[in-house]
Amino acid sequence: MSDMIIQSPDEVVGFLKAQHNLIEDLFDQVLHASDPQAREKPFVQLRQLLAVHETAEEMVVHPRVRREVDAGDTIVDARLKEEHEAKELLSKIEGIDITSQQFIDEVTQLRDAVLEHAEREESEEFSQLQRELDGDELKRLGTAVRAAEAIAPTRPHAGVESAKLNFAVGPFASMLDRARDLIEHGLG
Repeated sequence: MSDMIIQSPDEVVGFLKAQHNLIEDLFDQVLHASDPQAREKPFVQLRQLLAVHETAEEMVVHPRVRREVDAGDTIVDARLKEEHEAKELLSKIEGIDITSQQFIDEVTQLRDAVLEHAEREESEEFSQLQRELDGDELKRLGTAVRAAEAIAPTRPHAGVESAKLNFAVGPFASMLDRARDLIEHGLG
C-alpha cells in the first residue's frame, strides 16, 4: 500500500490530482490485463487507493470546501452522494469472480463514475480551494490528507462519508481492513 501513496507534490490539489491520474492508470491495468488472473493485483491496489483517497477527502478536503467556498454545502453533498454510490459498487465488485465478464462490466461502470467524479472534484472543489487558500495553507492541507490516508480504511465502507463518521468509525475499520489485507496476502 505504501508504494501507492504519492510522495509529491506537497500541496493538496497537486497531490490529489496525481492520485486521480494513478487511479485512472490502475483502472486501465485492471481492464486491459493480458490474462484474467493478472487483474487481481492492480484491482487490490485500486481498491485500496480509492478507499484511502476518498476517506482523506471526506475527512480533510470536503469540510474545508464547506467552510471556504460559496455553495460549498451543495458541491460537497453532491460529491458525497457520488462517493457513496461508488463505495456500494466497489463492494459489490469485490464479490464477483475476477475472471468473469460481469467483473469487467462492473469495473467499467465504476471507472466511468469515478473518473467523472474526479473531474467534478477538480473543477468544482480543487479550483475553488486554489482561489481561496494561499500556498502555505494548501501545503498544510496536503500534509493533513497524507496523515488521513495513513490511517484510513483500505476497503470501501458505504455509509461512512462524513468527516465525523470517518473519525469515529475509521480507525476501527482501518485496523480490520489492514488485518484482513495482511491475512489475504499471506494466504496468497
